[in-house]
Amino acid sequence: MDTAATGLTFRDATDADVDELVVLIESAYRGDASRVGWTTEADILQGQRTDPEGILAVIKSPDSRLLTVGRDGRIVACCQLEHRGDHAYFGMFAVSPRLQGAGLGKVIIAEAERLARETWGATEMHMTVISVREDLIAWYERRGYRRTGRMTPFPYGDERFGIPQRDDLQFELLVKELAQGVY
Repeated sequence: MDTAATGLTFRDATDADVDELVVLIESAYRGDASRVGWTTEADILQGQRTDPEGILAVIKSPDSRLLTVGRDGRIVACCQLEHRGDHAYFGMFAVSPRLQGAGLGKVIIAEAERLARETWGATEMHMTVISVREDLIAWYERRGYRRTGRMTPFPYGDERFGIPQRDDLQFELLVKELAQGVY
């Protein structure tokens, strides 16, 4: 058994999880706490990554689920899955910085792909990643995602998404085909 998966519990987030999820997501991407892990965006974005309202909107949406990953009674990771017809969207992925680099992310993304396939019949998983995050994109490529070259602009001026520290930020669409019955 994969030791990264030992003791993990997966469940959908509830309203009661919102505050804990905000702390987790912020710690994985923003500020000095995020520098413990490798997913930090602290050098390219300041300010917030998410807020309680954004997390609650995902929890309440009928086409989304916010999957929490627990270990020893604490939420240590999360990801959003959204049903979009023949594909699912993967986002809001966060792993506690202290647990990054130990294989937990691989386990979580595989479970998210399985759930999207089995729950919604999704044949592809889509996600967007800030295009200058080459290390993160390379990690997703090793998981079978491919770069599409399709870009969308970063929401400059909307501080709900952070305060950019550079002027070349944009999102690139990454896509993975989800083979049926392979996992």
